[in-house]
Amino acid sequence: MTLSPYIPLGFAIALEVLGTTLLQRSEQFTRLAPTVGMAVCYLASFYLLSVSLKVLPLGVAYAIWSAFGVALVAMIGLVVFGQRLDLPAVIGLCLIVAGVVVINVFSRTVGH
Repeated sequence: MTLSPYIPLGFAIALEVLGTTLLQRSEQFTRLAPTVGMAVCYLASFYLLSVSLKVLPLGVAYAIWSAFGVALVAMIGLVVFGQRLDLPAVIGLCLIVAGVVVINVFSRTVGH
């Protein structure tokens, strides 16, 4: 039984988002714990992304990884760091996620 390539991809996204959050907390690499945590999260994220590439095409996997990462990081920026988004930024983020949905639902590139 093989696992869905979306499982490691989902964990890769979560670790990339956590790593980016720790990047903000590292204060330009001046705080050791967030800096080390960021590096570990990024390394693990790229490893899990590579695992999903055994099945998913590179462009599709990267589109999913980056789009959901961008959207989640923007939400964390809003909730955790109080960073506000203007309407064009929100529309742009929605278009990024919509593009990934179109790829996954309609493209024959992605194996269903």
